[in-house]
Amino acid sequence: MNLSLSSRIAESFLSKKAASMQLEQLADMAIAAGYDSLCMRASQVGVHSTPDQITRAAQLLQTRDLGVSMISGDFDVVYNNDRGPNSLRDIRPYLDLAEQLGASLLRVCIKSEEDITQAQQAADQAAARGLRLAHQCHVQSRFETVDEIVATLQQVDRPNFGLIFEAANLEECRQDYGPNTIRQLAPWIFNVYLQNQKIHRGGSVTIDTWSHGPISFDVIPIPEAGGIDFDRVFQGLHEIGYDGPVTAHQSAPEDGKTTPLTAAKDTAEFLRKGLSIHSIR
Repeated sequence: MNLSLSSRIAESFLSKKAASMQLEQLADMAIAAGYDSLCMRASQVGVHSTPDQITRAAQLLQTRDLGVSMISGDFDVVYNNDRGPNSLRDIRPYLDLAEQLGASLLRVCIKSEEDITQAQQAADQAAARGLRLAHQCHVQSRFETVDEIVATLQQVDRPNFGLIFEAANLEECRQDYGPNTIRQLAPWIFNVYLQNQKIHRGGSVTIDTWSHGPISFDVIPIPEAGGIDFDRVFQGLHEIGYDGPVTAHQSAPEDGKTTPLTAAKDTAEFLRKGLSIHSIR
């Protein structure tokens, strides 16, 4: 199993641009907490970074023997905004960044039918370099509902274009995220993002979905009960024999009590235990 820590832990939930720690601190924290790799986001290193910054980042990770499970190369992709699909129109800088950081997987964004052809062309360029592209289960995209996800992936129809499975966004769109859904999506799952939430009226965060309107929830720690039923996720991954990265994709703790290191350690212990019970290698 490749247990991956998203650099999301060095961001607040609503602000995805400003990093709360340097890459060296983040990498050392990931190692101390027991992770195998980082999921790199633009708040740390992106296509906007200078060549020297990218080289230093790659060297820093290499000296620590810390892999990069995936890159999200710009802020528009992580914000999933209307400019998110722009990377598909000029994918080369993102492929260069992935190669420099030793990553084989890149996150991209599809918003509309017009983006499909661009996704196919970007996937072909990636395939020529032995790289893969993936889209997260995400609100306000063509990846909100299971039926939409399957239809879009079938339209793109590229073996190196797949899915970042993420239960919380599916739950926000009132979709099942357990074994049945995981079996349905199995051919395309390249990465697994895990974050936790408790949906209820009056939640501290409200987001809009295209399929079901506004949804309110509280962000809660991954190990906390009462939110996502991770046992169902682990069971589904076991049933399909998933052996790719499992990524803790949780923003920085905002309770004023829990440090990022404590949150990262608690999450790693919870995930390793849960995945082990369900024999996810």
